[in-house]
Amino acid sequence: MAISNVFVNLQLNTSNCINCVVSRTNHSNSLQINQKKTHLCISNKRRNKDNRIMCFRRFPADEVRDMQRKLGMGVGGPVVEDQTKVVDEIKQDAQVKSALHNFIYPDKELLPEDKAMSLFDHLEELRERLFVSVLAVGAAIMGCFIYSKELIMLLEAPVSSQGVRFLQLAPGEFFFTTLKVSGYCGILLGSPVILYEIIAFVIPGLTKSERKFLAPIVLGSSILFYAGIAFSYSVLTPAALNFFVNYAEGVVESLWSIDQYFEFVLVLMLSTGLSFQVPVIQLLLGQVGLVSGDQMLSIWRYVVVGAVVAAAIVTPSTDPLTQLLLAGPLLGLYFGGAWTVKLMGR
Repeated sequence: MAISNVFVNLQLNTSNCINCVVSRTNHSNSLQINQKKTHLCISNKRRNKDNRIMCFRRFPADEVRDMQRKLGMGVGGPVVEDQTKVVDEIKQDAQVKSALHNFIYPDKELLPEDKAMSLFDHLEELRERLFVSVLAVGAAIMGCFIYSKELIMLLEAPVSSQGVRFLQLAPGEFFFTTLKVSGYCGILLGSPVILYEIIAFVIPGLTKSERKFLAPIVLGSSILFYAGIAFSYSVLTPAALNFFVNYAEGVVESLWSIDQYFEFVLVLMLSTGLSFQVPVIQLLLGQVGLVSGDQMLSIWRYVVVGAVVAAAIVTPSTDPLTQLLLAGPLLGLYFGGAWTVKLMGR
């Protein structure tokens, strides 16, 4: 790319200095080759900002005269023979790109050399991956439905020793409950296949550094999600249900609807697993450069209030014990993610 193509207007003034100027609103670039100083100067000017002047390699006087002669004759030849390196240095030094800009618009050198695909090829690949995901989830749901009674007995375990009795309040309520439990468990078991298909679809468009960063993010997200479900099943659900049973003890007999019970348990487990993704979101924001670790730690007061409010929204129960049991791990995950981002130098 020639500099004569970058700068639009070329002028030769009486002081034997070549000036190349291009102007836009609130912005101008200029190129000067001075015969006396024999060096190339490129300046970038913005209104209400300081001028930035970059000087590159020196040119002998005879080369400057030759350039002036060529421009005076009107021949549209290049001003400098090796312009590509100079233009690249201009772009690197004059334009300061943020981390977000580099993340959205990566350099071509960072992109992997994959085969180009048309829009229809991408749609065909997306259709195939959706088919595989649906097939895997469907097979998992069918397998869970076969063992639905065993799954229901497993989910009833947190209150089985509290004397709670489950009732079927409408015809077919237990059947539809088994379908619901099978659907939730099938999606949970089929989620690794869904995650793999999503990664395989988007990974060709990622840079080499983003591909290295993708593996720990996906692994950490999966571990945190299943850890949240395990924490909900072993700690949150028994605590919330025991609170309700003990509160009603001696006053009313605990006869619960089977459908409403599993609605409560499944929503609590799923919401807890999703809320455990806080460190993953923090790492992504830190990697992009939107928020630093120090900024995350500086707003700890708002985080404490936000964690309590989020726990009250996420948990389907209204008892304060369950909300505090969820708010505690959320705060621990947040501060752990903030310190991780800080230690990474973000």
